[in-house]
Amino acid sequence: MDFERIRSFVESYIGDDSEKLELLRENARNAGVPIIRRDAADYLKLVLADIKPARILEIGTAVGYSALYMSEQLGRMHIAHSIDTIEYDEVRADTAEKNFKDFGKTDIIRLFRGDAAEVLKEFTEQNSEAYDLVFIDAAKAQYMIYLDYVMNMVHPGSVIVTDNIFESGLVLESHFLVEKRDRTIHDRIREYIERIKKDERLETAILSIGDGIAVSVVTGNDR
Repeated sequence: MDFERIRSFVESYIGDDSEKLELLRENARNAGVPIIRRDAADYLKLVLADIKPARILEIGTAVGYSALYMSEQLGRMHIAHSIDTIEYDEVRADTAEKNFKDFGKTDIIRLFRGDAAEVLKEFTEQNSEAYDLVFIDAAKAQYMIYLDYVMNMVHPGSVIVTDNIFESGLVLESHFLVEKRDRTIHDRIREYIERIKKDERLETAILSIGDGIAVSVVTGNDR
């Protein structure tokens, strides 16, 4: 089966972003900045419509596309919301901050700079209000660490969406068939998948959308 043709067919039915958001997507693609794929974003829109999150945590801002996409979709649904997003790379964080200003979203989207694990640790120490939706799209080798913190910042009914869970097909290969330089990330993603599938506090589905999405509904947590 030609999955690329299927993907192209599906994406042909996906509505365009707003003109400004579409330009941001194109600029990110031209700059080689990885952002959420169209079909994954289309699925994320369904999640937003279903759970109507008031508070969102995003781990991995990049240039701000996905945070702006979520805010735009929730705005169309007339759902009041706030988004906290974390980015380690200073150049991308600068670009994201500019984009948030250009879109008039600085009152809705808060950007936190720094290593995600360290920022998340600070969040848990503050014991702030729980998040309704967590979107993880950052350093794949750190997903397990992020999850440990995230589970202290959600409530039963929260949804955790993890993007790029297939790592461009890398995770499908045997450990010994993967290049040595890629084995750590291969092994850690597989460990992460096993963790979210077996964690009794989560109900998780792995979906072959985009580069693979894990959708976990929180049934219990450590708060």
